Amino acid sequence: MKLEEIDITTLEEKGISKEKLQEELEMIATGFPFLKIEAPATIGNGISAMTDELKNTSVKCWDEFLANGGVVMKMVPASGAASRMFKDVFAFVNDKNDKPKNDFMKHFFDKIEEFAFFPRLNFVCLSLYGKGVCTLIEEKRYKDIAKALINKEGLNYGYLPKALLQFHKVIGTSRTALEEHLAEGAMYAAGKDKKVNVHFTVSEDHLPLVKAKVEEAAKHLGHKFGVTYNITYSVQKPSTDTIATNMDNTPYRENGKLFFRPGGHGALIENLHDLDADVIFIKNIDNVVPDERRESTVEYKKIIGGILVATKQRINEYCKTLAKGTPKAEELAEMLAFTRNVLCITHDNADNMTDEEKASYLFRKLNRPVRVCGMVKNEGEPGGGPYLAYNPDGTVSPQILEASQIDPENKEAVEMMKHSTHFNPVDLVVSTRNYKGEKFNLPEFVDKATGFISIKSREGVEIKALELPGLWNGAMSDWNTILVEVPADTFNPVKTVNDLLRDSHQPKA
Repeated sequence: MKLEEIDITTLEEKGISKEKLQEELEMIATGFPFLKIEAPATIGNGISAMTDELKNTSVKCWDEFLANGGVVMKMVPASGAASRMFKDVFAFVNDKNDKPKNDFMKHFFDKIEEFAFFPRLNFVCLSLYGKGVCTLIEEKRYKDIAKALINKEGLNYGYLPKALLQFHKVIGTSRTALEEHLAEGAMYAAGKDKKVNVHFTVSEDHLPLVKAKVEEAAKHLGHKFGVTYNITYSVQKPSTDTIATNMDNTPYRENGKLFFRPGGHGALIENLHDLDADVIFIKNIDNVVPDERRESTVEYKKIIGGILVATKQRINEYCKTLAKGTPKAEELAEMLAFTRNVLCITHDNADNMTDEEKASYLFRKLNRPVRVCGMVKNEGEPGGGPYLAYNPDGTVSPQILEASQIDPENKEAVEMMKHSTHFNPVDLVVSTRNYKGEKFNLPEFVDKATGFISIKSREGVEIKALELPGLWNGAMSDWNTILVEVPADTFNPVKTVNDLLRDSHQPKA
């Protein structure tokens, strides 16, 4: 496309090259290929079962790693407003009916006193209307209560980030999702020096509010858990925004300027790349529980952390050996067995390679970032699924895929999806350094062919939006991946406000 002077200025402001713009326009025009899968990952075929021995050895390995001064960080993607969480509340406010008609909103009002935010909502209602929530319900002023919750003149919950919403009751007070992540980090990620490193990715608009809340919370939580917090922040980089187009694939413009959108959570691979720690846990902002329900979460965080540490130690040993030259045949056989049995990477031709070819292949495969991902049995919760998928080099390895990446016209692939037993709750721990201790350049390991195109509405106009390969999908496609079964009680997402009424988010009786 021919660039106008205003386009060049826009690109310079965002830090986006002309080549990247052209590449994205071509991606939108041509679309993305579906991925070829060999099978769904299941227990014994891509996913490791959790045994008592694995639990015990992994926790011991994790405790030793921390005792020896290992540096841990907890990365929490926390950008974006919570508007989708209150979708039903917004719909009720905009509906012509003054009384709740559907089960969702009836349940919301029936249980309203059980929400952690109830005392603040009650106070706001008194300030706005001179009456508390219960009185307003008696007077059937349901919409006034809903408005007080989501609108800016009230609690503003429809526009704040999830990080700042009161999720859980605590004796005498309540905790936001952000505070729960700080508390959780103290329970498994405190280093030898009792320091807890937590990194939040937030939107620029919310950064001052988040910083203020962290400053307040870190003091009393640090005292409670006997730790000090080192909190850092980052925002999604403008250079990772992606071009939007009209339905005919021509660039969409607003006020004559090219229109770019945030490229989805896959853009956070850049933020992850900037972090420096031996081990980094990644977990969504809304997947937290109160202290008294956290025992299982903490145990399995230590387990997957220990599995990562033990695996990485072995990989480092193998890479150091390979870096010195071609090892003996029996050493190569051991390394090949490790890639097959532990990393679940298969290559049809590996056994027929010469020793030199095997050494080159093994070094290429082993010298990559590593992730250990918790997998939960699929019982109807949303989430990407684990599969054994084909890679561009002909190997097959574990990948986390979304349904949109699998061809719905391919009967064999659709049948495999039906037999998928687990899903990805975004519960992972990663190592981003090589065997020399140097940081990998993470953008080099992204499979750009795993993005997707979504249709959005912009001021009444349908546009095409380019979504970058997801952070735990295509952005980590060329990583070594270990899938481990974890129990369902470690996954407690809050996708709607009523999820906060589930037992896992309520105080124990």
